[in-house]
Amino acid sequence: MNYRRAVITGSGIGGLASAIRLAKKGYRVKLFEQAEQTGGKVSELHFRGFRFDRGPSLLTLPGLIDELFFLCGENPRDHFNYKRLDLSCKYFWDDGCIINAWQDPEKFAEEVNAQSGVPPERLESFFRKSRQLYDLTAESFLFSSLHKAENFKSKAFIKTMINAFRLDPFLTMHQRNKRWFSDSRMVQMFDRYATYNGSSPYKAPATLNIIPHLEHGTGTFFPDKGIYDIITSLTALAKRVGVEFHMNTEVKEIIHAGRVIEGVRTEKQFIPADIVVTNTDVNMFYEELMPSEKIPSGLVKLQRSTSALIFYWGVEAAVPPLELHNILFSGNYHEEFRHLFNHKTISPDPTVYIYISSRAVKQDAPEGFENWYVMVNAPENTGQDWDGMIAETRKNITARISRILDLDIEKHILFERVADPRSIEKETGSFRGSLYGPSSNSMLAAFNRHPNFRKKYKNLFFTGGSVHPGGGIPLCLASAKIIDKEIKSCR
Repeated sequence: MNYRRAVITGSGIGGLASAIRLAKKGYRVKLFEQAEQTGGKVSELHFRGFRFDRGPSLLTLPGLIDELFFLCGENPRDHFNYKRLDLSCKYFWDDGCIINAWQDPEKFAEEVNAQSGVPPERLESFFRKSRQLYDLTAESFLFSSLHKAENFKSKAFIKTMINAFRLDPFLTMHQRNKRWFSDSRMVQMFDRYATYNGSSPYKAPATLNIIPHLEHGTGTFFPDKGIYDIITSLTALAKRVGVEFHMNTEVKEIIHAGRVIEGVRTEKQFIPADIVVTNTDVNMFYEELMPSEKIPSGLVKLQRSTSALIFYWGVEAAVPPLELHNILFSGNYHEEFRHLFNHKTISPDPTVYIYISSRAVKQDAPEGFENWYVMVNAPENTGQDWDGMIAETRKNITARISRILDLDIEKHILFERVADPRSIEKETGSFRGSLYGPSSNSMLAAFNRHPNFRKKYKNLFFTGGSVHPGGGIPLCLASAKIIDKEIKSCR
């Protein structure tokens, strides 16, 4: 049989999903990855008996992963298992307020009412609105291209446009949440979902209020072996369906003749291809893989999403009142985002996220210890004094932990590893360390993201967090699904 050839550049979750989908269409797939392990931003760190998920830590829409196994005729439960969490996150404020975000709607509503006075029916109506937003936009905005004219004639898109007034298109997320809740802590709790794609709730459109539905409606999940097991399982699946992996092999250039992509060039050879899917950050794609191709002017003008400053701590178990996912909120949320996007610095009063996977996967830390992933949002790398900023932020983080948790964490830290926008840029190929490509800090952000294809090149496609529909595990999987619709089977 004369198989057509497909090349994938990059093994992030979008690249892996695209490789699997193309292999099932009958393509002979070669995947090139410059790193030693697959996963891109979804990676892991092993150190002194501890294991850390280095990138994303939350799983929603796991059905998109299951779908890949079913596509290959396999039962996903034979290879990849996860459970729905009872508690999606635990929130702490400086005033002593603590809210457990239970997955059970009634239990969560009772908790919110007890801590903030917000009536249960108000929270329930908020989640109904969030579900309505998702139902109106998911098929047209998340699982279809916004860059093909014929898609605007689809039933899904027509339904979205007819109900556009329900999307609050001219309000920001913060404006909408402030109208919904009188309690400032509730506003802040739901504003924080803008950070799921590296944006500011004070600029991002209210349409992003679909995210609470993903976390509380469809559910928050966690793999039995930790987040990196998603990558391990999909890599194994890709190999079973015939994907050929070339690790430690960097693609130097994508070769084209006129409107046709002919293949890719590594340091040692040229690899011909009938289709190329790039899972490379789209800015880096134009700078490095196709420097002769002019980068779209709109892409240059878009504000970048946030990066992160992460401390990986091996901690002597101190049994503070923490869960798997925890948020210690800033006392001045608006000022925190002004620092990130206006000043390109980290606020002296940052929101602190603490993720302890060993609370769910005991083997992630030795007995008597825990693995703390401690993160604050950081701006893109524009040449700031990162060493100074890291030292100052670390003091602010430990002070917040001491104040809110009544814990002198310094006495319990066994070791420390650090990731910042510089290392994130270097290790993951993220332009300026920006984790999600462009931010969603505009009303038309969804339409301004780079498409999953270039009309100029009929056999070139784009997947991953820097292109449509955005960053994060489910959206990267969605980008691969969109590409799947565009590429015909070769069988």
